[in-house]
Amino acid sequence: MIKAVLGYLVDGNKILLGLKKRGFGEGKLNGFGGKLEANESFEQAMLREAEEELGIIPEKYFEAAELMFYDCSSLEFFVKVFVVARWRGIPKESDEIKPHWFDIGELPFNMMWEDDEHWLPLVLSGKRVKASFWYKDLFGNNPKILRHKVEICNIP
Repeated sequence: MIKAVLGYLVDGNKILLGLKKRGFGEGKLNGFGGKLEANESFEQAMLREAEEELGIIPEKYFEAAELMFYDCSSLEFFVKVFVVARWRGIPKESDEIKPHWFDIGELPFNMMWEDDEHWLPLVLSGKRVKASFWYKDLFGNNPKILRHKVEICNIP
């Protein structure tokens, strides 16, 4: 199982999504993030990824979701999602992602992961979420959700 983080910069009614330029999820819009390194906490990974991928330093943020992704029945990813409300620096393009601002009410779900539509609007409305997604062909060219479970809850 891979442990990873995902972060979203939110400024009023705008959200920063990055067009993934290489690797897993290439061509999709997503938040910044990636896998945890050895002996790294989720928070440390989020801070590192924000600086590596966007060139910014998060100053005010919170954990908004825990997501589990399965390829059929095998757990592949455990992801903690952070919402960043204040940061230092100006987000810039890196070799990983090309950032774009979007209105929260007009998210481009057709260019995002299929699961985002099920949990991201809840997070952006202030809810805390725990969700599981079972995919067919998660690592292939045409991943599809077989089933999902989304719960609104309190995350410590």
